Amino acid sequence: MRSDLPDVESLKDLQWQTPLQIYSKDRLLISQFGEKKRIPLTLDEVPQQLIDALLATEDDRFYMHFGVDPIGLGRAVLAKLMGQDKGGASTITMQVARNFFLTREVTYTRKIREIFLSFHIEHLLTKDEILMLYINKIPLGHRSFGFGAAAQVYYGKNLNQLDLAQIAVLAGLPKAPSTLNPIRSPERAKARRSVVLSRMLVSGYITQQQYLLARNAPITGKRHGAEIELSAPYVAEMAHQEVLERYGKDKVYTEGYKVFTTITAKLQTAAEQALVNNLLSYDQRHGYRGPITSIRPQANGSHSDKSLTQPLSHDELDAALDKAVHYQMLEPAVVVALEDKSVSIHLRNNVTATINWDGLSWARPYINDQKQGLPPKATHDILKFGDVILVQKMNDGEYRLAQLPTASAAIVSLSPDDGAIKAAVGGFSFEQSQFNRVTQAKRQVGSNIKPFIYSAALDNGFTLASLVNDAPINQWDKSSGVVWRPKNSPETYVGPLRVRLALAQSKNVIAVRLLKSIGVNETVNHLTKFGFKDSDLPRNESLALGSASLSPLEVATGFAAFANGGFLVKPYLIERIENSNGDIIYQANPALACDPCVDDEQVDESAVPSINTDDFFSSYGNTDTQTLATEDIDTVTAIKQAPRIISAQNAFLITQALNSAIWGADWSAKHGWQGTGWRARTLKRRDLSGKTGTTNEAKDAWFSGFSRRLVTTSWIGFDDPSHVLGRTVYNNNLGKNQTTGNEFGAKSAQPAWIDFMQVALEDIEEESFQPPVDMVSIRIDKETGKLTTKTDNSTEFEYFRYRNVPTEFVIEDTTREILSGGSVESEEELF
Repeated sequence: MRSDLPDVESLKDLQWQTPLQIYSKDRLLISQFGEKKRIPLTLDEVPQQLIDALLATEDDRFYMHFGVDPIGLGRAVLAKLMGQDKGGASTITMQVARNFFLTREVTYTRKIREIFLSFHIEHLLTKDEILMLYINKIPLGHRSFGFGAAAQVYYGKNLNQLDLAQIAVLAGLPKAPSTLNPIRSPERAKARRSVVLSRMLVSGYITQQQYLLARNAPITGKRHGAEIELSAPYVAEMAHQEVLERYGKDKVYTEGYKVFTTITAKLQTAAEQALVNNLLSYDQRHGYRGPITSIRPQANGSHSDKSLTQPLSHDELDAALDKAVHYQMLEPAVVVALEDKSVSIHLRNNVTATINWDGLSWARPYINDQKQGLPPKATHDILKFGDVILVQKMNDGEYRLAQLPTASAAIVSLSPDDGAIKAAVGGFSFEQSQFNRVTQAKRQVGSNIKPFIYSAALDNGFTLASLVNDAPINQWDKSSGVVWRPKNSPETYVGPLRVRLALAQSKNVIAVRLLKSIGVNETVNHLTKFGFKDSDLPRNESLALGSASLSPLEVATGFAAFANGGFLVKPYLIERIENSNGDIIYQANPALACDPCVDDEQVDESAVPSINTDDFFSSYGNTDTQTLATEDIDTVTAIKQAPRIISAQNAFLITQALNSAIWGADWSAKHGWQGTGWRARTLKRRDLSGKTGTTNEAKDAWFSGFSRRLVTTSWIGFDDPSHVLGRTVYNNNLGKNQTTGNEFGAKSAQPAWIDFMQVALEDIEEESFQPPVDMVSIRIDKETGKLTTKTDNSTEFEYFRYRNVPTEFVIEDTTREILSGGSVESEEELF
């Protein structure tokens, strides 16, 4: 028999099967993955009342017997012989033996093996060690194992936060956890609790007063998930998938790994709020699509006074609310009464509230993406009695009518210094859709591609002062048999325009002319340096207008190269991974964009290293750091330099032009202008650069922008490609501060970017982009880009690489050299 028994020596070096936990950088729990919920405890973390309850209920002579209780065993055998089999006789030690090494089959052989194992366990371990194995191992229902997990599952608290009544409920679970738990059967849980309390009273662990108080307490247990401290479900799933790829599911769900990500609570919360608020704003200005359903549809059609006024029963209300889904800050409610300018609503947990006209007046009917109905004049134009709706509770406590947005969005922010992801939100609600648009959505980028086109132009002889013709293009396309006519948006043209202003104003035809001058293949080759896959970049002139499809994370990573002075950083999310003992088994060691590490004067631009873009984003979290043994962690100290992909001068000049997209404006010039990103001026930060982006038919809208230390990309669009972002008309109910007209990057995507950066920049000191070596600032004529001796408002300073400084001074009668292939008059003939 002894040779057939398992080796209980394994109990001395036990590894608890604990779930995977994902944390923020500031150690807040984001999510937990794993079938078995377990929170291992030490003896000093266990309340004495729980120990007392277990001893009184399961094994009152635990500290006196040698693993088997002869008295209890004799009592059980006698009862069996008398036909009164009531079970029992299993000591805590015997239960440990069964739970670790045996099954629950009811046979004499198993019982004998259990007894022998108990003797061996008692010889090997102390009583306290055996008790802790029991407390941490015992199954207690709803996939909770051990009392630490059970306290969380049934009460959402730590074990030491429970009162006597709750402890007694948990202490009664080992007998039959599936049927005695307070979720499945509150009545049985209450009866079992009384048994536990009675035995505690008889054993002298509690007083009569404590007994009565706990026995009469209500059963409060209900299902709780892990005690999530920070809402970041898309981040959690990104980290979860990366850990699965690294270690495999056999270890991930059992080894108790703790994964610490690079995000922080402040920035992640700000990103989520910015995205959600922007989506709600977009959605609501396009009109109300109606209630989820109605409890009394017949009343809404018949207009019968009786049916309209007959109160809704609690059963009707509860049934309707149970079926409705809660999304983010949107919760279901039922309309129970209507006044002329307000409605009364019933929410879950028997809560009632009122929505006033300020929370209703936005809800003109949605017709389609391009049209809205007339603004409502009264509540009855919007809702009816019995409607099941979604509402949003505002900061002032008032409720507002809402609806689940049909549009989608994403926002991602990362450090340009090393690629650490600071915040990421992949949609309005993980409950609504687990599709992560930060990493999985390849969308046309529109004008967000232009900074990379202009970067290629700067590497091919252009400067920020070069003149390019802003004039219509008519080009015969042999393949399609039609004339290609790319247009500006808005469709205005000003003739010769400097490159800085063209990028700041997002001139489409100039981007096309630059690409034609450089060549499609040369441009594509330049763009792949930023980590973009060759296969995502169409090899035709539509590339200049943003026909490439990229994910928001790829776009943000590309913009990071401008912010950091020309380096390609690799985005990563996991900073480190610890095992259940707190030992670090993985530590990220990202390549750094370290400007001081490189002598810019020695950079050979023709020798820029090639990047394998097919692999670059395939595993964004892989920072070339291997899984390490604990003793090797301290050896990973070598600083790795990110590859330089463009010169510091190129990055600086693009940053300057993108700064003009926000701050540039000149109404005194012949053609007054301001940049497309001017709305970001509300942040009052001069150290910001950014670019809007809108695709053909406004199916996608973007804004990507950065400071020296933070890059953020915001996208909005529809998962359903048949929809466009559309347009809105003025709503007379809402006053002046409303967004109307065609949707595009600055109106639709930039507001989320601004709201997020408003918070993110609080902890980032203003830091201007410093010109690198080989840069000079020279006064030029605004109209021609040539040198000038004037100092009036017809001139301004411009940056140049030393080798590209203009040599010609402006004269009164100027012959402009512009990129047109000829004179302006001959443009129609050439294209």
